[in-house]
Amino acid sequence: LGQHGVNIMEFCNAFNAATKEQMGTIIPVEITVYIDRTFSYITKTPPAAVLLKKAANIQKGSGEPNRDKVGKVTENDLKEIAEIKMPDLNANTIEQAVEMIRGTAKSMGIEVQ
Repeated sequence: LGQHGVNIMEFCNAFNAATKEQMGTIIPVEITVYIDRTFSYITKTPPAAVLLKKAANIQKGSGEPNRDKVGKVTENDLKEIAEIKMPDLNANTIEQAVEMIRGTAKSMGIEVQ
């Protein structure tokens, strides 16, 4: 941001105010910097991996997901995560979103019950 002449403190204060309810969670953001050095931003939903780690109560995914299972989540957890992620996913239905989240869980070594 600094290299584009944006006031970093102004951005940080605006971003922190907008995301204060989600303190401690990784929040992706898309920033647009205009020629006059003003900016706008759009916050996205947290990554599916972060939400899955939180639901499974683990620190990180498995290095060998097919062999080592590091945690478990329920179908309800998958549905809740899919509902949170729905605005950012390329899915038409909640069922498609659940399947995407299931694939992420599988690749992290998280078992779905």
